[in-house]
Amino acid sequence: MAPLGGVPGLVLLFSGKRKSGKDFVTEALQSRLGADVCAILRLSGPLKEQYAQEHGLDFQRLMDASTYKEACRSDMIRWGEEKRQADPGFFCRKIVEGVCQPVWLVSDTRRVSDIQWFQEAYGAVTQTVRVVATEESRQQRGWVFTPGVDDAESECGLDNFRTFDWVIENHGDEQHLEEQLEHLIEFIRSRL
Repeated sequence: MAPLGGVPGLVLLFSGKRKSGKDFVTEALQSRLGADVCAILRLSGPLKEQYAQEHGLDFQRLMDASTYKEACRSDMIRWGEEKRQADPGFFCRKIVEGVCQPVWLVSDTRRVSDIQWFQEAYGAVTQTVRVVATEESRQQRGWVFTPGVDDAESECGLDNFRTFDWVIENHGDEQHLEEQLEHLIEFIRSRL
């Protein structure tokens, strides 16, 4: 049974390493399809909101790419894992509440349990999208390997996932990225 919210025509679950460009890709898709058609859902949103409440932190600062968020990241990951172990669908249910657009882009899918939850809730309208980028490209975007973060399940949980429905290569070649986005947009429009 699907949770509260609209019934989507298409759910795209985006995953990828830090600084691979997941947000960039989902925002580019939304800007082309329109916010009335396409909603970006972030699993990290309710996680960070709940974490901020329980720890007396600034939620808005946890949502940006600041050093404030990075200072909290390891503990926030541990805390989030404890929540997911108790209830694997906790954050998934939170982000779909009240969403009425026909296309949902979940910009930060990180675990097999996230994918399973959406597949069980929404079935065949669920597709997986992996955004990949070379380490060099990620470093140019500011990525630096952080022990306890980049080797944790939140970054590695989908490394050995079965075949993704889509793979978007975001290595810095704008023309190649544009071609891939156009192909994905054609698919999305075919489902509307």
